Amino acid sequence: MTGFTILGRRWGRVTRFLSLFCLCLLFAIACTPREQTNTTPSSPGTTTAGDGRITVGTTAKPRTLDPADAYELASLGLVFNMSDRLYTYEPGSTEIKPQLATALPKASADGLTYTIPIRQGVVFHDGTPFNAKAMEFSIKRFIENKGKPSFLLADTVSSVTATGDYELTIKLKKPFAAFPALLAFSGVCAVSPGAYEIGAGKFKPDTFVGTGPYKLAQYGTDSLRLDIFDKYWGEKPANQGVNVQIQTSPVNLFNAFRTGAVDVAYLSLQPDQIRSLEEGGKKGDWQAITSQGSVVSYLVLNRNQKPLDKPEVRQAIAAIIDRPLLMERVLYGQADPLYSMIPTTFNVSQPLFKDKYSDGNFEKARQLLTDAGYSKDNPVKIPVWYPSSSPTRSLAAQTLKSLVDTKMDNIVQLEVNTVEGATFFKDISKGLYPAALLDWYPDFLDPDNYVQPFLACQKGSDAKGCQDGGSQTQGSFYYSETMNKLIDQQRKEQNPEARRKIFAQIQTQVASDVPYIPLWQSKDYVFAQKGVSNVQLDPTQNLIYKTIKK
Repeated sequence: MTGFTILGRRWGRVTRFLSLFCLCLLFAIACTPREQTNTTPSSPGTTTAGDGRITVGTTAKPRTLDPADAYELASLGLVFNMSDRLYTYEPGSTEIKPQLATALPKASADGLTYTIPIRQGVVFHDGTPFNAKAMEFSIKRFIENKGKPSFLLADTVSSVTATGDYELTIKLKKPFAAFPALLAFSGVCAVSPGAYEIGAGKFKPDTFVGTGPYKLAQYGTDSLRLDIFDKYWGEKPANQGVNVQIQTSPVNLFNAFRTGAVDVAYLSLQPDQIRSLEEGGKKGDWQAITSQGSVVSYLVLNRNQKPLDKPEVRQAIAAIIDRPLLMERVLYGQADPLYSMIPTTFNVSQPLFKDKYSDGNFEKARQLLTDAGYSKDNPVKIPVWYPSSSPTRSLAAQTLKSLVDTKMDNIVQLEVNTVEGATFFKDISKGLYPAALLDWYPDFLDPDNYVQPFLACQKGSDAKGCQDGGSQTQGSFYYSETMNKLIDQQRKEQNPEARRKIFAQIQTQVASDVPYIPLWQSKDYVFAQKGVSNVQLDPTQNLIYKTIKK
């Protein structure tokens, strides 16, 4: 079993946690608002408008602040703002740029060795100097402490060594063209060797000592206080610190923002609350800003379950899907239709499901099913499952059933079923669900992360499908030796144009084989009071604290 197969399998387990953690797909995220006069009142738990501190309201309660064990949005967002990584993203871009590195990594000809120049003049929050040895310590700790996200590097990295005071050399087990994107993951940040230790399970969930622009001043059950780190090497924050208020529910967050108790509302509001706050933004009560997200929702089809073992049946379902209808009735326009499993965030994305099936193409669906031997008297029956924790997917399932009932002349019958979330995510890899509605939260921003975990299969056959691999974990049990080879090729390919052509082949085959049907891509929302400016978004769903000003 390769490390890359393990990546797909373990990420499936993390998907279970994230899907339970989030009530719905649509989150509040940020972008750049206009500057106006500050009208935010003070209230208990916040600071006065004149002290320059920002109050961020959220329902996202962190499980830990230890970057070697942080794998939920709530934890990673805080780690992100208190830390630096070797590489980071420009707001609104999936292109990485140096942070604690001074240049992009230099890869060897065989794609196995990466040499990284390290920034000088950086210190940790506890005064410990930062150098290549400290970065070596941080990456080794991320791998060897065996926290939730450790597989991201453990499955990929063979060794990490400080080959100079300010030079780091990382050797990989296999070539992986997307490797630099892994180094931008929030948890792969520099931590002080004086404050942490290496060893399986040796975590510090209640503290954080890194190199970032903020240091942790207070960590309570319902609030955090981040103060300015006065020895920060980079550009100082535009504010005087951040207070994070953790609300117990979306309703409380909604009310806290409406009453001015928080400056910025982020993670997570429900669709009807977002719609209400958008209306207030249009009236000038506050600022409501939208940004394209990187989360995708899709329908998984299990090729090992009848009648979905027939390609014509899977293709017919793809033709039935009416994404504009889902946008209107389920999502209130708070998402974008998606026609590839690779979202439009990446320039390799091709809308092949739109080209091949369009939306609500009932005539094509009827023809495909007729060719497969189905009729009004012999309808195809397909159970569709979803986890009970997701009201958005519940409404999507009911909308699809209503669509089939009214448009398909009884040649298709959808049966909607729900089950408790933990059971759902435990059983989907066992093949119990013929069809299921799911969301995907990417580990790192590269098209590979929307391909390999879904389509790769280390052990399987055309007859039995996938027995061990990403597609088995995701519940499709898709197996294709051609697809395995294409995935391996794009992982080795360093040339962007050549890699783009491989992704085109992959998407073409997915549109034909239909192990998954892409449905929508998230939009992300942030709401800011008037007078709050420079609210920005990291493309991995992190609100950037240091640019916010009021």
